[in-house]
Amino acid sequence: MTPTGHPTRHLARTSPRHPDVVPVPAPVPVIELRGAGKAYPGGVHALREVNLIVEEGELLAVVGPSGSGKSTMLHIMGTLDKPTTGTVRIAGYDVSALSDSRLSALRARHIGFVFQHFHLAAGRDAVDNVADGLLYTGVPLRQRRARAREALARVRLDHRGSHTPNELSGGEKQRVAIARALVGTPRLLLADEPTGALDTASGAIVMELLRELHASGTTVCVITHDNEIADALPRRVRFKDGAIVSDTRSGSRSDGPAGAGVDAAAEEAGP
Repeated sequence: MTPTGHPTRHLARTSPRHPDVVPVPAPVPVIELRGAGKAYPGGVHALREVNLIVEEGELLAVVGPSGSGKSTMLHIMGTLDKPTTGTVRIAGYDVSALSDSRLSALRARHIGFVFQHFHLAAGRDAVDNVADGLLYTGVPLRQRRARAREALARVRLDHRGSHTPNELSGGEKQRVAIARALVGTPRLLLADEPTGALDTASGAIVMELLRELHASGTTVCVITHDNEIADALPRRVRFKDGAIVSDTRSGSRSDGPAGAGVDAAAEEAGP
């Protein structure tokens, strides 16, 4: 982050043959981790020297078994927790340099969350549950509800807007949760085991919706233990014992553990 509080921008190198050419800012990664670690008292290391770059518009899975570190990664990428070592930047902002209030503002503006168990408010209909995603943005109630109806239409639930969670199926509840996550038009959508509580058919619908959101320009990161879901996505970042053990893309070889993507991006961006 710059001294003025603005996000860090990576500048592309100018050609020595054309010194008068003005440098063009390179796109700022949505997620950038450099040497990120998370340790707890007692010598427990949940994350170990993680290097990861996620560019705008990617669709990827963070995958691993229970205890691999993927849930800690969710908290770090979602700014729900801070690393004990290394650097984490979200949308160019250094998370460790932000106060709690500014972190909350960063989440509200840039990040949407979808959780396995929906976290919908009982007794409130689908429209108001989705509108709650804008609760801390300063948008008036009437506009919040109007945008909530639009978001429900995007997940093909506009006909269920007046129904409360107990009147919805599991798949419908997860689609309401997705609508709540996208109502604020976040750059990054973090989906934590989004199909874990669903039957196969409902899970397939949810994954289709996430692909549609990605196709519309949202960066989507699915955190999962399910290798079948991960293998269907174009990029798979696999965790074991708190570290990245592979980072692969469809049709490409493995980038290797921990951070080839970081080094390549740094070389392209220049000083």
